[in-house]
Amino acid sequence: MPRDSGKTSTTPLTVKQATFGLLRAFGIRKVFGNPGSTELPFLSDWPEDIDYVLGLQEASVIGMADGYAQATRNAGFVNLHSAAGVGNALGNIFTAYRNQTPLVISAGQQARSILPLQPFLFAERASEFPRPYVKFAIEPARAEDVPAAIARAYYTAMQPPCGPTFVSVPSDDWTKPAQPIEARSVTRELSPDPDAIRGLAEALAASERPAFVVGPGVDRAQAVDLMVRLAEKTRASVWVSPFSARCSFPERHPQFAGHLHASPGQLSEALRGHDLVVVIGAPVFTFHVEGDAAIFDGTTTLFQITDDPEAAAVTPAGTSIIATMKPALAALIEMTGETTRAMPKGRVLPSAPAASDPIKAEFLLHSLSSAMPDDAVLVEEAPSHRPTMHQFMPMAGADSFYTMASGGLGHGLPAAVGIALGRPNVRTVCLVGDGSAMYSIQALWSAAQRQLPLTVIVVNNEGYGAMRAFSQVMQVRNVPGLDMPGIDFVKIAEGMGCEAARVTKSSELAGAFKRGLAHKGTSLVEVTVDSAVPVLYERRS
Repeated sequence: MPRDSGKTSTTPLTVKQATFGLLRAFGIRKVFGNPGSTELPFLSDWPEDIDYVLGLQEASVIGMADGYAQATRNAGFVNLHSAAGVGNALGNIFTAYRNQTPLVISAGQQARSILPLQPFLFAERASEFPRPYVKFAIEPARAEDVPAAIARAYYTAMQPPCGPTFVSVPSDDWTKPAQPIEARSVTRELSPDPDAIRGLAEALAASERPAFVVGPGVDRAQAVDLMVRLAEKTRASVWVSPFSARCSFPERHPQFAGHLHASPGQLSEALRGHDLVVVIGAPVFTFHVEGDAAIFDGTTTLFQITDDPEAAAVTPAGTSIIATMKPALAALIEMTGETTRAMPKGRVLPSAPAASDPIKAEFLLHSLSSAMPDDAVLVEEAPSHRPTMHQFMPMAGADSFYTMASGGLGHGLPAAVGIALGRPNVRTVCLVGDGSAMYSIQALWSAAQRQLPLTVIVVNNEGYGAMRAFSQVMQVRNVPGLDMPGIDFVKIAEGMGCEAARVTKSSELAGAFKRGLAHKGTSLVEVTVDSAVPVLYERRS
């Protein structure tokens, strides 16, 4: 008989088992994907404790994972199909990068044994494909290196400034043996330089008319309450940075001054009355059109607090303090003394617009704001109506508003699905233009299948309204491809399993919104609006 060695025999882990162990340790309970042949070994015998969220196209998959990651403040895990699937997803990968959303994107690759033959569906130089819009990308040299690569991808994605990462995994790697990887604790907060914060506190004390410009970094960092405390202590005006993708200050607060334009001239004019401008959680500044940026002429003192060293490096003037938001704001509150300066006057909200037919955007948006529950979340991708939304839909503050920071369409609808997945106890409202909706319309199916508490409002002006507006700004004529007549969003939504209705008269809006917002599941309300061209920026002289 063989002698007992006294050692316990154990079955070695596979790469797949080690990876799922890591996902559980990282608190990841959902994987977003669209399956392909090179992913089947990863997807086989799927574990019951991890939810596979199916998207019907890869751009929607990334958008859903982006929204979910923002809602839960943990990295979204994505599984895409080789080069073809990554190619389909690239637009929303770019948006996730601009949103600074933590994602770990895995993609299948053909088996290592046939890669030298350039097989069907293989990805050549796979790790280079999504660059530069991922923070880290790799195809591990050995199968046993895959779990460590995924761990590194997670830690990198979650480190401010957050963003997507990418791991390409050959299909035959998943069943190979691997060592378990223990999840580690990696800190994410970065304290500011005390002397720099002291200098900013002294500048605030000396200022007569200070202003804060708040960006999405404040809300991402769960620091809106600190921002309100700082504003109230310093009696400063508070503006929103151009194209802010989050709400970092309650917009009904008496010190809220408004939203800054992405036009250098209009922004400079809005800030002209302030002798000190402190930009927090945003670039200095994001512009969309050309113009004279008088804000940089030296008459206004500029400070910036950012967790993004690259954003600090490109800032053209003033002092940049690199730190994460919570420790920086807490330190600034502590170092800032009480002030006797007068409380600034905030913006005055416009009067309720009158009903008219055809429906005007301002009446639509005011009616929607009145109908939404107090705790509802708004996800917006209606660029031509954004200035009107800013006027008639003041946001509540922390975790109340999401949009895309990239300018690329096709993010909003799937992101709303992801946010509804991440926050199932509140109503998510997606405000989307007809042009935007068609980029990722298949996300409706994913929402309907899961009966998510989501209401989609399609603002239908039968075309690309933002491009119509830019045609006027740039003084160009006879531009083709701006009109989109004949799309029936009600039939599309019903075909994907959603409750849907169309509104063409202002008298129908209140009832349609009430029914859509109360529906137990996913609903869509298509609103036909006046096709008048909105004014986004001043015309070129």
